[in-house]
Amino acid sequence: MKQLARVLAFAVAAVLSLPGLVQAQRNGGELVFPVPSEPPSYDGHREETFGLIHPIAPFYNTLLRVDPNDKGGTKPYPSIAESWKESDGGRTYTFKIRSGVKFHDGSDLTARDVKASYDKIIFPAPGVGSTRKGQYAVVEKIEAPDRSTVVFRLKQPSGSFIASLLSPYNFIYKADILAKDPNWYEKNIMGSGPFTFVEHVKGSHVVGKKNANYWDKGKPYLDGFRAIFIRSSAAQVAAVRGERAHIQFRGFTPADRDNLKSALGNKITVQESAWDCILLVAINHEQKPFDDKRVRRALTLALDRHQASESLSKIAIVKSVAGVQVPGTPFATPPGELNKLAGYWTDINKSRAEARRLLKEAGVPEGFQFTFKNRGIPMPYEPLGVWMIDQWRQVGLNVKQEVIEPAAYFGVIRKGDYQAAMDFQCGYIVEPDLDMYKFLSADRNPANYGRYKDPVLDALYDKQSGETNVEKRKQIIRQFEKRLLDEEAHYLMTLQWHRIIPHSSKVKGWTVTPSHYLNNTLDTVWLEQ
Repeated sequence: MKQLARVLAFAVAAVLSLPGLVQAQRNGGELVFPVPSEPPSYDGHREETFGLIHPIAPFYNTLLRVDPNDKGGTKPYPSIAESWKESDGGRTYTFKIRSGVKFHDGSDLTARDVKASYDKIIFPAPGVGSTRKGQYAVVEKIEAPDRSTVVFRLKQPSGSFIASLLSPYNFIYKADILAKDPNWYEKNIMGSGPFTFVEHVKGSHVVGKKNANYWDKGKPYLDGFRAIFIRSSAAQVAAVRGERAHIQFRGFTPADRDNLKSALGNKITVQESAWDCILLVAINHEQKPFDDKRVRRALTLALDRHQASESLSKIAIVKSVAGVQVPGTPFATPPGELNKLAGYWTDINKSRAEARRLLKEAGVPEGFQFTFKNRGIPMPYEPLGVWMIDQWRQVGLNVKQEVIEPAAYFGVIRKGDYQAAMDFQCGYIVEPDLDMYKFLSADRNPANYGRYKDPVLDALYDKQSGETNVEKRKQIIRQFEKRLLDEEAHYLMTLQWHRIIPHSSKVKGWTVTPSHYLNNTLDTVWLEQ
């Protein structure tokens, strides 16, 4: 009997290990997740918010992607390109486009579509929005010599070029559509991704269903997904706690994590990571008195970042005092050196005294009033906004906060309709070229909402980008950081975020990374029944 039992147990285990059955167990179900912000438009090439990526990325493919199983969030992985090679001393990259990929309208996706998409990103025509063209200044031209080959020719070698192609925003669009109307994708969705578009009810939800003809056979595992727009952090947590939603891909606070674990026990799984994301203050250099760097330096000197790190990290999704790179990563400035910059001094009384001196020297009267425009996303915009206004008041400034509804927010800051506004820098990979391009002059980067031109800063960026010696590159980055944050105070940094994802234990096949822009294609995700 014992031998028979062992035989039967072995047979059952063998059957359960069959690929077809394992895959069958992964099929089905609708993933439900709250999104705190709605997309301003559907165009990934134009937008720069998770409010687009979370509900819209599942409808598209990109040329390359980050390996969905890589917790570090840096490993290149094939997508539309099944292989690639480098030649000409790092100045030419050739990509083999996989065959059998179809857009949701049934037409073939070819190299021509990839070229048209990247031409739109890198060389946009007048009137066509592209917030990431500054990342690709090194690209000289793009060629599509045949249906399955795309060639990028660079002006010079770039160590970050492949990383730049991992952007989850670089959706591959249909060339024929772009030729007729390059702005068509702002209001329409038609990709080649694992899910097809069903509907978007504004203020409510986006629904996608399984693409039965997806090129990656067997995927996606889900029947579909439903992204529900919930602005309130408390309501998002309540949806997960009440098991009406499975996961929120952006992040919850430490208190939210603990409350969910306490309420649901082993029904909740928690994944945590460092987070390549930080809120910034964009100071409009085109408006007085903020065109005076003494005033901008005073604004940063007023902030006690070290005390805020201790207190705000307990109630918000922020943690570390940071410069232009994520703390603890290879190119980040060590704390002792960072603390020498204006706004990072450990003696806050000395710092605020200098702030008051600079304001007086610049002719700014005591009680000077200005409006700070904040983005209407509660976490962490709300606590950081309240904190900064309190800090500025302590150097004699009278600041009013105006909260802008998330969908309207980008329209306001793109027009320059503000004196100071909350901005952000959130990357999809921790890499200096990608994290620092944000701060290039406005004529090189349209997403520079400080609206300044600084050729010295631009030159430092280009110099570090081309430097292959790690230690020399670090020193150039330090010079860039000092000019940006101290000497010119073009932008103000707040605190680096910390990512906490408590989710239903039914959610499988999803891995947290240091970016809330990654792993949102949902092709590898399934729900355990």
